Amino acid sequence: MTAPTSSSLRVNGATLHYEVRGRGPLVLLIPGGTGGAASFDGVAEDLAADGYTVVGYDPRGMSRSTLDDPGAEQHVAEHADDALRILDLLSPDEPALVFGASSGAIVALHLLTAHPERIARVVTHEPPVVEVLPDAAEHRALLARVQDTFRTQGLMPAMAVFAAGLKKDGDTTDGAPKDRDTTDGDTAQPEPGPGLPPRAAARAEQTMADLPYFVGRIVPGFMSYAPDIRRLEGLSDRLVIAGGQDSRGELPYRSAAFLAERLGTELQHFPGGHVGLTTHPAEFGELLRKVFRSQGLRRRTGPAPSSGRDVRKPR
Repeated sequence: MTAPTSSSLRVNGATLHYEVRGRGPLVLLIPGGTGGAASFDGVAEDLAADGYTVVGYDPRGMSRSTLDDPGAEQHVAEHADDALRILDLLSPDEPALVFGASSGAIVALHLLTAHPERIARVVTHEPPVVEVLPDAAEHRALLARVQDTFRTQGLMPAMAVFAAGLKKDGDTTDGAPKDRDTTDGDTAQPEPGPGLPPRAAARAEQTMADLPYFVGRIVPGFMSYAPDIRRLEGLSDRLVIAGGQDSRGELPYRSAAFLAERLGTELQHFPGGHVGLTTHPAEFGELLRKVFRSQGLRRRTGPAPSSGRDVRKPR
């Protein structure tokens, strides 16, 4: 695997860590849950080999992207502005391809509605936009229970409440659905354990470190977000809403499916479940490349973009 080029970018209230691979039209990968740039290792290399500049980053407050004020509330619009700043830095003259997973898909939706001129196509995989659901009040109550449990009992009891609320209707098994990954995703419950490769072990350790921030700041700030349906209707020609083949009936899948129905678009099914990006990286990445190719952007393997900036060595 070719090591990416890493750099940092100052934004309002934070310093973002981002990683760049390849050369060509820009693909911005927005992670979800406690995932960061490393959560895309399974797909980024092949995207870069396919003729794209591939950029992943740690969202503000996660891993290597530090907040000026660690106690600051988190808002979808501010996270979307972070993504815009990366686009403006690395692809100032051309619209980009964007992929967002889970909470990162919510960021991608807001980025599209706020700055459609900067987006050629966006793929949103299971954005948990529960406010679009007819039973949204029930899920607001779930979020309140998660926060109350977090305050009164601590992290892991709160994660158990959250995981139970994401399960399929009628599923009475304990904990998260069986295909949940243990290092990324919205129900992450890391188990570093012995025998993991060093990079995977480091990711699991970082996931545990980021979980309090995710539960306390990201979950309430993002899952209360209501997308602008009317605005998205006018932009649906460049929006792909995706769901996992194995996560039908789970809350993030239901949100994605209902949003697609509201917009009159077909839900695109990707391999695996909510964290199919991690559990089925080869198949997931192949379909993602196919979706991006269908946009018809010319891929480059020659000179750098017209801005003259060498995006492989960001400044």
